Amino acid sequence: MSLDTVKHASETPDTEQPWKELGLKEDEYARIREILGRRPTGAELAMYSVMWSEHCSYKSSKVHLKQFGEKVPQNDAMLVGIGENAGVVDVGQGYAVTFKVESHNHPSYIEPYQGAATGVGGIVRDILAMGARPVAVVDPLRFGAADHPDTKRVLPGVVAGIGGYGNCLGLPNIGGEVVFDECYQGNPLVNAGCIGVMKHEDIHLAKASGPGNKVILYGARTGGDGIGGVSVLASETFDDTKPTKRPAVQVGDPFQEKLLIECTLEIFKEKLVAGIQDLGGAGLSCATSELASAGSGGMHVDLDKVHLRDATLSPEEILMSESQERMCAIVEPQHVDRFLEICEKWDVIAVVIGEVTDGERLEIFWHGEQIVDVPPRTVAHEGPVYHRPFARPEWQDALQADDAGKLPRPQNGEELKDQVLKLVSSPNQASKSWITDQYDRFVQGNTVLAQPEDAGMVRIDEETNLGVAMATDGNGRYAKLDPYTGAQLALAEAYRNVAASGAKPLAISDCLNFGSPEDPAVMWQFAEATRGLADGCLQLGTPVTGGNVSLYNQTGEVAIHPTPVVAVLGVIDDVNRRTPIAFAEEGQLLYLLGDTREEFGGSAWSEVVHQHLGGLPPAVDLDREKLLGEILISASRDGMIDAAHDLSDGGLVQAVVESCLRGGNGARLVVPEGLDAFTFLFSESAGRAVVAVPRSEELRFTDMCGARGLPATRIGVVDGDAVDVQGEFTLSLAELRTAHEATIPALLA
Repeated sequence: MSLDTVKHASETPDTEQPWKELGLKEDEYARIREILGRRPTGAELAMYSVMWSEHCSYKSSKVHLKQFGEKVPQNDAMLVGIGENAGVVDVGQGYAVTFKVESHNHPSYIEPYQGAATGVGGIVRDILAMGARPVAVVDPLRFGAADHPDTKRVLPGVVAGIGGYGNCLGLPNIGGEVVFDECYQGNPLVNAGCIGVMKHEDIHLAKASGPGNKVILYGARTGGDGIGGVSVLASETFDDTKPTKRPAVQVGDPFQEKLLIECTLEIFKEKLVAGIQDLGGAGLSCATSELASAGSGGMHVDLDKVHLRDATLSPEEILMSESQERMCAIVEPQHVDRFLEICEKWDVIAVVIGEVTDGERLEIFWHGEQIVDVPPRTVAHEGPVYHRPFARPEWQDALQADDAGKLPRPQNGEELKDQVLKLVSSPNQASKSWITDQYDRFVQGNTVLAQPEDAGMVRIDEETNLGVAMATDGNGRYAKLDPYTGAQLALAEAYRNVAASGAKPLAISDCLNFGSPEDPAVMWQFAEATRGLADGCLQLGTPVTGGNVSLYNQTGEVAIHPTPVVAVLGVIDDVNRRTPIAFAEEGQLLYLLGDTREEFGGSAWSEVVHQHLGGLPPAVDLDREKLLGEILISASRDGMIDAAHDLSDGGLVQAVVESCLRGGNGARLVVPEGLDAFTFLFSESAGRAVVAVPRSEELRFTDMCGARGLPATRIGVVDGDAVDVQGEFTLSLAELRTAHEATIPALLA
């Protein structure tokens, strides 16, 4: 077992150390020596290596992320912003909601089941650490080509991991998305989000203040799984020539996590903690350094008191282990006995491993020998800051000049019909029920909307019916064409989805998935997308409350499309006023809201029919998005619409087919004057929705749209058992259902 004391490190300055193998750069190692005034001990080197990794320190992205703190919209709902485990917003009636999206991409490629399962576990603990009861999860997913053999390895494992862990926790999975594209072949994106609810007074923060307060580690024992974990895995590109990194993937136990949740909530109820932090990326290295850094600054830890699953672990391995289902609490001495009692009641292992001191150092001991003596801020918050070079790629102009509008179009109704069938049966537009049926969407009994609705929605107060909604969206094809606009389109779509459900958008969390930051073209994509998102949030009035950056999503020279995933959280006063997507009653009038233009760059039609990516993505008008949102929310609240579905991937025809199949009713559509049938059906112009209006509300609804200046065009009626585009083609619901539902099972079952 290795042991390298602080005293020994001071006396042996020339000892060779494996800084390179731990992912540190030469100048970073030199800086650590400068900070400490000596070479680091093995334990200190381990801590700095994981905490200064890309995944934990954001060293390549923080110079761009600071825009989220500089361009903050005026929003009275914000209670806790960037910098904590998760953001918190006020949703009224004394309730606060915390939410966040994070990535577990690299572990999920190596070990799909455990990578995805522990991604769910980690985000749930982030929410728990804020003082909230987790109430729902979402999962935005990206995989390689649907028919690629490796997709059959990765996707079922990821879905089983998400379902297995989340279902065991008793948390409904209410939303997310599944996208296939060959660019994700070696780098699937497994993003996980969670929503939690608490009262305002129950908010907890990650800080260790108050000399003499005890540091308690509780939850599962620390094992050898996940040593380095995401902190190492997510900080470099995959290389097919390197050996497997399976041991770096954490192993989850959802039943242990369920006990940890209930135990922690009871501890919160009795107000026994002064600060708390979950153990996720970088494990104890992160929890101890961040708690000390955010608090008074001093902490003493006896590492040999940590309960182990593997007695052979070295101090470095214990500090780097990312074993799951663990939390670290700061507890005043008079509350320690009661804290430990509650842990024992829930069969949760707990041990005092140290205390807060009045010093300014994080000091860690191993059987009496000091192995760490560092200023905690240098570990947790003052890591490297890289101003990576970035430049618009040389190929960007040619890509944008390759206009999708020049692609051959259907020449008659029969060709239109064939292309509609091809679209709705394509892997990205087909029903994902084979996947979502593996998740429990209605456990706890408070889910009121879930996939395939535009947004997931849960009731958070059973007496008043107060609820929250969340939608996650992102389109890597749009972002590849124009990262700035692509990020804003992701924001606009998630915003629109929440508004279409009847909820008022409040704030966002994001998960920014990109290739290697060492490539100037990738860094340009990242810089542009971040700028677009910050500008868009400022304009829409939805602050960024937190999120995650995932870089190095590439194999060799092949990077994923830039994929900023945006999660928008909204609030609704009464979930009984929610708006579903289903066309549920014959006779409802169908209205198209917004302007339809010739916009096919990055469209589903261009991908499915022509395997083409080029041109410019749809234009963004965030003022129009805001107006559309206000109309949808007002119409929902006042009973003017029975259904609403946003228009995005696949355009109007995809939305109409989904709403018809969801409600079991057909639709007769008339192509509006001034539009050709092809553009009417397939355009992906943003800022649009299709709504079903009861005949009794038509005048009131159209008057409201007219008064507010929102184009509202009557395009048809809910009727029959087919989608009938008059003068062009008719497709029966039976034929559409077969096409829409058969694809994914055929590929994956």
